Amino acid sequence: MSPGDEHDYRGKDQGGRPDDPYSTLGGTRQTRTRLPDGDAGLPHARRPVRNSRSLVTITGVVVLLIAAIAFANRGGGSDKDAAPDAKKPGAAGSTPTAATGTKPVEGKNGTIASGFARDEQGAQSAAANYAVALGSAEMFTKGSRHQILDTVYSPAAAEKLRAPQDLAYSAEFLARLGLDPDGNAPQGSTFISRTVPVGTKVLAFDDDTAKVAVWYTGLIGMSGQDSTKPVSTTWKTWTAQLSWLDGDWKVTGASESDGPAPVPGDVAASRSDAISKAVEEYGGFTYAR
Repeated sequence: MSPGDEHDYRGKDQGGRPDDPYSTLGGTRQTRTRLPDGDAGLPHARRPVRNSRSLVTITGVVVLLIAAIAFANRGGGSDKDAAPDAKKPGAAGSTPTAATGTKPVEGKNGTIASGFARDEQGAQSAAANYAVALGSAEMFTKGSRHQILDTVYSPAAAEKLRAPQDLAYSAEFLARLGLDPDGNAPQGSTFISRTVPVGTKVLAFDDDTAKVAVWYTGLIGMSGQDSTKPVSTTWKTWTAQLSWLDGDWKVTGASESDGPAPVPGDVAASRSDAISKAVEEYGGFTYAR
């Protein structure tokens, strides 16, 4: 869906795709600004030549330091004994986005993780995995799209979204992405839509509801020699309202915003056949907090 198109495939208050089709989970439209390369080009000062005595002294210090580190890390205690408070907020060496190491999920509903814990970690894990599902290529075919909606959203929200999304994923919209009316790519081409969560954050939480933001990067486009929509990337933040229903977290509403986006790197774009091969060979993950 290009800028100015009237369709919104989810609706902003349900995590809907804005009028720009490349601005959602798995979307790609962004403006890139290249910053100056720091102090590249500045002459580097010549280091003074060290005499042999200095080298011997430094070598001795390094050896002693390595030995001290090895000795400090030696011991037969369990991981639990070694870092009893590592998972607590504010513990030494931890950050708000550090992984907890706790098993994230008990099972799967189809290909989507399910059975999340009824706590903040479980809500974050659910939001991250749901973002992946909603940004996948399966959203572009009707049958799999309905299955994703029924798995990710609450029954009431899924029912409300089904018809508007079917209307938004019209034959015209799919054609703009190079897909046929059923959401299939042309022979010899690969349609790519993938969401990769970078981190999650709890904005609100109680026993039955949670509000979680998922910062992610996404890929979308057609990989093929004749493609006019090459695969590109985006950076977005998807915020989900979750409710605890029937033993799991379900999305009841969502919204999305641009960024935060880093400065693009200097890696040259790969050939389309390399992108297609990578998507086929590299599977996704079950994301956990």
